[in-house]
Amino acid sequence: MQIGIRLHDVNAGLAPELQTLEARLAKAKEEGFSCAHIALSKVISGCTFNDCSLTEGLAMYVKRAFAKADMDIAVLGCYMNLAHPDPEKLKEIQSLYYGHLRAAAIMGAGVVGTETGAPNAQYKMDANTHSEEALNIFLHGLEPVVECAEHWGVALAIEPVWKHIVYNADRAARVLDAIASPNLRIILDPVNLLYPGNIDTRDKVIGDAIDKLGDRVAVVHLKDFVPRGDDLDSIAAGTGMMDYTEILRWMKRSKPFVQATLENTTNDNAEASRTYLERLYQQL
Repeated sequence: MQIGIRLHDVNAGLAPELQTLEARLAKAKEEGFSCAHIALSKVISGCTFNDCSLTEGLAMYVKRAFAKADMDIAVLGCYMNLAHPDPEKLKEIQSLYYGHLRAAAIMGAGVVGTETGAPNAQYKMDANTHSEEALNIFLHGLEPVVECAEHWGVALAIEPVWKHIVYNADRAARVLDAIASPNLRIILDPVNLLYPGNIDTRDKVIGDAIDKLGDRVAVVHLKDFVPRGDDLDSIAAGTGMMDYTEILRWMKRSKPFVQATLENTTNDNAEASRTYLERLYQQL
């Protein structure tokens, strides 16, 4: 297991000079991480990222920064709404994915990562988010993006999330079957499959995802959770209710050297979260 971190969580809230791409990478390396999940707009300031600005030069700059830090790009994030109801806005969103895929090919990113949206402009869960209509809308928006991924020889990885259109393992499997591309992969975030109504059966939920999606999982996200009213709060791994035994056992058995990036860490607990997971992994 190669543990990484979401790069915009590194040095968050500190002085501007500590929030540059180079400074965040240096700190992540110092804390023992070998790879990172990068969202360009959150770690490079003063830029508006679109298909126009995602140049080959920008991609080579990012590639050089990661190489200097001796770190890999596990995920190049492009978390936009491919189910946006406005056709013109959807074209803009798709063009942003095309730019990220082109850049990922140059950077050597493991995958371009995305969630699966909601059928509204607000990107919020509503009464239609889990409907068949929403799924068909998402597939319509996703298909040309996967075709672009195939063109560039890059993997696009979707991340199932309870509050989004692709909300469980069955739904994700349907997307994989419908698109039927080897360039379409999965980011498995176990906590994102949970909500207050299924946390008591979370081992079954996560086991089901491993069984149905495991062969197509490219990257794992690791975080923790605690209930908060009718929602869940996402927090650093090892600080909540999550039991990582089975997910780590599966990773060790079936996913040698898989990249697993931490989410929702703070400056104070990121390194402790990494060592906690590594200790569990080694004991299995």
